Amino acid sequence: MTEKYYRGYILFRLAKIGTEWEIVDKMMKMKSDDNGKEWRVSYCTPIYGAWDLIAEVSFSQLENLDTVVTSIRMDADVKDYIEETTTLVSSKPNYPMD
Repeated sequence: MTEKYYRGYILFRLAKIGTEWEIVDKMMKMKSDDNGKEWRVSYCTPIYGAWDLIAEVSFSQLENLDTVVTSIRMDADVKDYIEETTTLVSSKPNYPMD
């Protein structure tokens, strides 16, 4: 049986413009300490408009969302680049973790 996960989307406004792809590379390596089974960044890309980046995160329990967002915002490699975030989340755990 395939485990099911929630998906969330985090929009980022960066404090340092021109660093988008550097942050994407760092974000794509982010996951929980247990080999990414609790949560991981599954996709990240620069976008146009009021926000600079969007990241898709997969996580095993809805209660983990606060941990995911806090972990990303406090990560030593990216925290100085992030000015603001907005988080969107699916309400149904129906996505397999690939």
